[in-house]
Amino acid sequence: MLGTSNFQGIRGDDGPSGEPGAPCDSQPDYLTGILLVKHSQGVMVPQCEPGHVKLWDGYSLLYIEGNEKAHHQDLGFAGSCIRKFSTMPFLFCDFNNVCNYASRNDKSYWLSTTASIPMMPVEENNIRQYISRCVVCEAPANVIAVHSQGLNVPECPNSWSGLWIGYSFVMHTAAGAEGGGQSLASPGSCLEDFRATPFIECNGARGTCHYFANKFSFWLATIEEENQFRAPQSETLKSGSLRGRVSRCQVCIKNTSKAYIIVKLYDCYSQMKYTSVRIFLFEYVGTCFSGRMV
Repeated sequence: MLGTSNFQGIRGDDGPSGEPGAPCDSQPDYLTGILLVKHSQGVMVPQCEPGHVKLWDGYSLLYIEGNEKAHHQDLGFAGSCIRKFSTMPFLFCDFNNVCNYASRNDKSYWLSTTASIPMMPVEENNIRQYISRCVVCEAPANVIAVHSQGLNVPECPNSWSGLWIGYSFVMHTAAGAEGGGQSLASPGSCLEDFRATPFIECNGARGTCHYFANKFSFWLATIEEENQFRAPQSETLKSGSLRGRVSRCQVCIKNTSKAYIIVKLYDCYSQMKYTSVRIFLFEYVGTCFSGRMV
């Protein structure tokens, strides 16, 4: 036969505090593998767009020339942003199992800054001010460039948002008529700054860089609607009026439930200067209202 239950005892002391938890993961919860490269055309490293993930930064390599042949890099691809600069970033090897570095007249070409063109070739630390910086970012959605073939900046397609505007850069040539070009769908074809000489040549063996007269840049031209099927008229544009025939462009990102809200939320917060963060849902037309994340 069971006896009666005893009274409940008094509560014991609290146990010691546990170990601190692991730090929060600050990375966004998407890993799309979609890469976006930004070139500052200046000495400052550009910033990734709000909500994008920085992977690395570097220097803007346009193309290399070896054995009198050129191989170019699309400025919209990650390969155009290399971590370290050298006037000779490559070496060559032959079938005798021998490799040589900086022993020939090979060259490298780099997107340049807006610094004034020097009178003489520059070397060593003086080169730094002429080499554009870049950053490689992971974007939450696909990115494209659109071109107006006019002086007006084109609108992004429906369900796409603008990242930056610029000028339509198509092709480049230099020594020996070698060079390359940009896909017009690539963000690399839309440079934020226009200049007639947007890149600089570096001689690998000498370790010097300079702007030479045999370098040419090619840009998408403006075309009036009524002139589409007419013979083009010759025209010479001089300093001060060069931008008058250069097409404008815009780089756009596809709107998604994450990408669109992240970018637009940052824009709205920056403009309205709220002291406490609220969550907003943005419509395509650019207005915002209080809502919940979807």
